[in-house]
Amino acid sequence: MGMSSPAERYAAARRRAEEAADRPMIGSLPALDDFALDLGFDLDDFQREACEALERGSGVLVCAPTGAGKTVVGEFAVHLALSTPGLRRKCFYTTPIKALSNQKYHDLVQRYGAERVGLLTGDNAINGDAPVVVMTTEVLRNMLYAGSSTLEGLAYVVMDEVHFLADRFRGAVWEEVIIHLPESVTLVSLSATVSNAEEFGDWLVTVRGETAVVVSEHRPVPLWQHMLVGRRMFDLFHDADAARKHDVHPELLRYSREQLRRLELTDGYTPGRGGRGGRRWRPPLRADIVERLDREGLLPAILFIFSRAGCDAAVQQCLHAGLRLTTPDERAEIRRVAEARMASIPGGDLQVLGYWEWLDGLERGLAAHHAGLLPAFKEVVEELFVRGLVKAVFATETLALGINMPARCVVLERLVKFNGEAHVDLTPGEYTQLTGRAGRRGIDVEGHAVVVWAPEVDPRHVAGLASTRTYPLRSSFRPSYNMAANLVGTVGAAPARELLESSFAQFQADRSVVGLARQVQRNQETIEAYGNEVRCHHGDFDQYFSLRVAIGDRERSLARQGSSQRRAEAVRSLERLRVGDVVRVPSGRRSGLAVVLDPGVGGFGEPRPLVLTQDRWAGRVTPADFTAPAEVLARVRVPKHFNHRSPAARRDLAAQVTATGLDRNAGRRSRSRGGDGEDHELALLRVELRQHPCHACPEREEHARWAERRHRLARDTEQLREKVAGRTSSLARTFDNVCDLLTSRGYLTPGGEVTDAGRMLARIWTEADLLVAECLRRGVWDGLSAAELAAAVSVVLYEARREGDERASVPRGPISDAVDATVKIWAELEADEASRGLDLTREPDLGFVWPIFRWARGEDLAKVLASGHNLDGEMPAGDFVRWARQVVDLLGQVAEAASASPDLRETARSAMGAVNRGVLAYNAVA
Repeated sequence: MGMSSPAERYAAARRRAEEAADRPMIGSLPALDDFALDLGFDLDDFQREACEALERGSGVLVCAPTGAGKTVVGEFAVHLALSTPGLRRKCFYTTPIKALSNQKYHDLVQRYGAERVGLLTGDNAINGDAPVVVMTTEVLRNMLYAGSSTLEGLAYVVMDEVHFLADRFRGAVWEEVIIHLPESVTLVSLSATVSNAEEFGDWLVTVRGETAVVVSEHRPVPLWQHMLVGRRMFDLFHDADAARKHDVHPELLRYSREQLRRLELTDGYTPGRGGRGGRRWRPPLRADIVERLDREGLLPAILFIFSRAGCDAAVQQCLHAGLRLTTPDERAEIRRVAEARMASIPGGDLQVLGYWEWLDGLERGLAAHHAGLLPAFKEVVEELFVRGLVKAVFATETLALGINMPARCVVLERLVKFNGEAHVDLTPGEYTQLTGRAGRRGIDVEGHAVVVWAPEVDPRHVAGLASTRTYPLRSSFRPSYNMAANLVGTVGAAPARELLESSFAQFQADRSVVGLARQVQRNQETIEAYGNEVRCHHGDFDQYFSLRVAIGDRERSLARQGSSQRRAEAVRSLERLRVGDVVRVPSGRRSGLAVVLDPGVGGFGEPRPLVLTQDRWAGRVTPADFTAPAEVLARVRVPKHFNHRSPAARRDLAAQVTATGLDRNAGRRSRSRGGDGEDHELALLRVELRQHPCHACPEREEHARWAERRHRLARDTEQLREKVAGRTSSLARTFDNVCDLLTSRGYLTPGGEVTDAGRMLARIWTEADLLVAECLRRGVWDGLSAAELAAAVSVVLYEARREGDERASVPRGPISDAVDATVKIWAELEADEASRGLDLTREPDLGFVWPIFRWARGEDLAKVLASGHNLDGEMPAGDFVRWARQVVDLLGQVAEAASASPDLRETARSAMGAVNRGVLAYNAVA
């Protein structure tokens, strides 16, 4: 790329692009004519435009809706690589996820033959020296850093789903690849429709040279938008003109308002609060929705439910309703496919995985699709759905990420989803991505998107989502330890720093500083105006308001402490329970009196007693069900061989519990007794507040409202100031801090050379790269058995879906020692990072230690999943397989990186074999 500045490179590349655009086209495009002959359909305008640019030698960025046929452009790059006689040119086709790589590999093999196509993912290496190789983007990044000989002759790289560079966990990989690819490689970037395609294209020109930007908003299969209100289906827009103006169908507006009024009048419904005194509003039954779609000829359909449990429950509801969407012939074919694909999984494991219930749903044309599902099950669902045998799939939004599963209709049950921290509204981009699945090219004349009405859903809001095309691409690029070691090792410290300036992150930062600085100025003027409203003739209101802020902070801190303490007390109280103890479950669906059948202590994690409630429900409860310690209120005799699955036995024992005659308010009275006094610091702050002269001001609350606004705006403005101050050099400064930390720990020399330890770090590809390297250097994992090693390394990978209030338990002995040492190293690293303003290494999570240890030790799947540290007490099979595969991947890296310890290398390889069995071994096959 030379040593010219990014601005100079940008100007030169723009000149080249403009000159190329002005040149008249000479002759025909033989490769495109040849390619088009074999397609069996006419190319759309955007496909032809992109392919023409590609044959002329330009790179391309293609942005088009889901299902529009972007991949045709990628396949033309494959054709160009293979159609040059006498030249051995290669094309790499990269995708963000292994499932998509597998799918693309099979497509290309079908077209070009197995001998010309290869596959490289973390799980598979098939024909890696073929002229066309499909791979995950990470594999290509690793090749570039390693200087792999496989790169020789590389002419084209297709980056499918390139908008993944916005992914906050893995997005940096896309930018690393784009920056590091040799200049001789032509880049084909395929993206969903993004609103800043030109900005992204401008960046590609700066780093890759001539790049044609081809944007298409056109959907080859038109999409119709609907709302289902009760039992009635309405078009969202009256016609195309109304859709352009966002004008909601007047009949839909009238009917939805009527429904809301009826709820308020007859059921006491209050928006945001549900039923006041009457019934809560209930959405339509899922079985009714599917039946309605079937009558309208809208199946197959994907019904998006933003919860795994919700997806599974939806299938069960449809089964209980007796729904059947398949013919006898279809049922026979479904069973044949499922049995053939599951033949290698032992019968005992199938039972644990809920195979028979799953198959029952499939045979009726119903299935769930989410990350908690065994990958083998998901693959069967995908195959049967594409073949039109499964008619209704209840899915989480992960299905929208690239898997080729188009439908005739897409249903959104809600417009709110849980993002891991809070319930948030769907963005227009997410709405477009989800509904984009509707309409199968070559099969459907039109696609349909249906939103299920609820009292809090305004049809005008849906119209806004359906009509807005805002999906801006934002870079998530940031330097990591592994990246720094590889960059410095490849090009040297100073050029590495300059390479960072070539990133899309830096490109966007430089462009945005002007707007940020202007916003800071406007905010400052507003803060001063708010200050006039805060002035109080009684005294210094700023001082008074700071006391209110301190009180609020202290109250929140105490509430957090109290919650954690209550959880710990609940755990201790459950650990003391014995068979026959009668307790009160204070919260949750099973609240009321219950007798303990099995204390559920010992083994793994928290106690989970098996109880029988006075309502005859038998099941396990957890500390989460107890807002206060469990208090033994009485004791009853439980028969020695009590069978909690017997309705008669449950009835008799529940009658004994009820017969104890315990006062329903006893639990409440006992909880109200006692209690600690008020926190001393909080009490002092409150006294100080009451004594402050401003406390007596009659306009105190009006002043406080303005002070609160000013406080929030000042906080936001300070954050903007920090952005402005650090934006133009933030990446380089982060890189400097990363290099400084690596130098202090001996991975780089003070002169900017990579040490032996640094070369080891460069071979570790995980978010916790430096933590892994430190564990290897200090011998934390030396001397462990294969199963112990698998368990010990899992803590740097695993991340629980929900944050727990306590640490999971681990097996005593060598594993416990290794985990403690790992956590100690992490604490040192965190302190080092904090002193340099870095936040790169997440705290180890112990939640996967028991499951992977038991699995690697050879125990059966049922016990392994039961030992999963999960709020529901059992780990979903899909989660187990996904994390176990990541453990295998990391063990492979440990084996490669642990050159100084032959024993550890051997143990890591043994551990890979021990983990890669059963359901994992099945899923390692493409």
